[in-house]
Amino acid sequence: MSAGKRKRRNLTSARERERAGNGLRYLSSPLHRPLLCCDSSLSQKWKFPGVILWLSFVVEGVSKLLGGPVEAQLGEGQEEQVMYVGEDVAPQEADEEAVAMIEEPHGVNSMFSALGDSAGDDGGASSGTWNMDTSVVLRSKTIHISSAILAAKSPYFYKLFSNGMRESEQRDVTLRITQAEESPLMDLLQFMYSGRVQANTPATVLDVLMAADKYEVATCMRYCSRLLKNMPMTSESALLYLELPSSIILAEAVQPLTDAARTYLANCYRDITRFIDDVMGLPLAGVEAVLASDDLQVASEDSVYDFAVHWARHHYPKLEERREVLGSRLVWLIRFPMMSSRKLRKVLTCTDFEHELASKLVLEALFFKAEPSHRQRQLAMEETMHKRYCERAYKYRPVKVVDFDTSSQCLVYLDLKLDECRALYPQGRVYTQAFHLGGQGFFLSAHCNLDQQGQYKCFGLFLGMQEKGSVSFAVDYEFAARMKPTWEFTPKSKGSYVFTGGKAVGYRNLFGMQWQDFIAEGSPYFRNNIVHLRAELTIKKSPSG
Repeated sequence: MSAGKRKRRNLTSARERERAGNGLRYLSSPLHRPLLCCDSSLSQKWKFPGVILWLSFVVEGVSKLLGGPVEAQLGEGQEEQVMYVGEDVAPQEADEEAVAMIEEPHGVNSMFSALGDSAGDDGGASSGTWNMDTSVVLRSKTIHISSAILAAKSPYFYKLFSNGMRESEQRDVTLRITQAEESPLMDLLQFMYSGRVQANTPATVLDVLMAADKYEVATCMRYCSRLLKNMPMTSESALLYLELPSSIILAEAVQPLTDAARTYLANCYRDITRFIDDVMGLPLAGVEAVLASDDLQVASEDSVYDFAVHWARHHYPKLEERREVLGSRLVWLIRFPMMSSRKLRKVLTCTDFEHELASKLVLEALFFKAEPSHRQRQLAMEETMHKRYCERAYKYRPVKVVDFDTSSQCLVYLDLKLDECRALYPQGRVYTQAFHLGGQGFFLSAHCNLDQQGQYKCFGLFLGMQEKGSVSFAVDYEFAARMKPTWEFTPKSKGSYVFTGGKAVGYRNLFGMQWQDFIAEGSPYFRNNIVHLRAELTIKKSPSG
């Protein structure tokens, strides 16, 4: 046995005795290479060489670096370098990284050694180093790494250093990367030792995040996601995060970042009508973020539907592609149960949707509208994947309309939450979406106003007609509200009115009480913090000029 081998064996025995108290021991492989194990359960999982391996990067593409065995690269009298891995190193230990222990090759002062700036510079003298069956080598770099540390942090490297890949039997491991991947990969390796990255701009951190995804380092993905989330966000960066590859978008570690990006875009374009040109220019991922928001400021869900169809026609001129995007992506963001019955009829004839899908959506919406209020609230709470049954911050409140066969009579139901009523004080008003009777458009409006004598604030309810002009006709109306103790609808006022375009009729003090009593805790009109109103309308005669 040579002096060098005896010295290495003695060193191994000494280190074994020295670290016995830490639960570490060496096992010998069939090749007589020292293997590092722990006396804990970790020993059943990580049986990798505890030595520094050669990890070579071939930048801009060759197949493999033909390096010699490690023993041949050690100078006379030099010892094989060993890295020790404690019990705290495991794939799930995301926040406690091992101390950086990247070793330099002997005689090199940098973290990695350049083995050649380009192929062919030595006139073919490098034929023993490069695989000449491959394309021209641009550049390669070699570093020392600990297989145990990398395997503990990355399933990719675990397979690379175990029986999962051919490289597991070699001491020289080569990765082929592009030039753009070099810096992110070096940063990723540094993270696996120190728990930190050098990148400090959104672009560079994003590169490291993508490298971490490629090499399956979940702890680094989580770290980079947190860095990006804490950096100032712009519309451009938010869109960039939402258009990452699906493997990254779906990763649990990146969810906080993508959620923040969606929230940012939703807040930027909350008033969709004000920024209509900007929103029309957004890609699909951006439009999805905007339309998914509960706080979208639109007149009604009809407007959301119109925008989605218009956007799809603009970005996808081909009908097949447009149907695919609308039917698989955007349709779940349109809350059809909140749309007006008039608009739902148009959905059935819209060719941008498959007819079978359109029929299903309209039927579902109509069934929801037919449900009583408490059942609607229950359905909204049960819907977890999408928010089809939840109202947005509409400018005009949705109503439920029951039409009769004669088309000259209808019932209109309006529900207002206690918080919405309180927000009307001292002189606010809220309008409903339009509904149609006898071919004319009408609406309801709830007010916080002074009573007829101007003495105190009270709740008022009014019926108005949309169209302006010379058209006029008479309507019988009756306003009712649910109230204690039976919570049945109780008539509160009724009358007849000859409508002309733009006119409205109603009562300033529908309940005959002051505002404070109306919204008080013991109010007889709020059931589960909701006041239920109904308007029964009947056309008395045909319109006359």
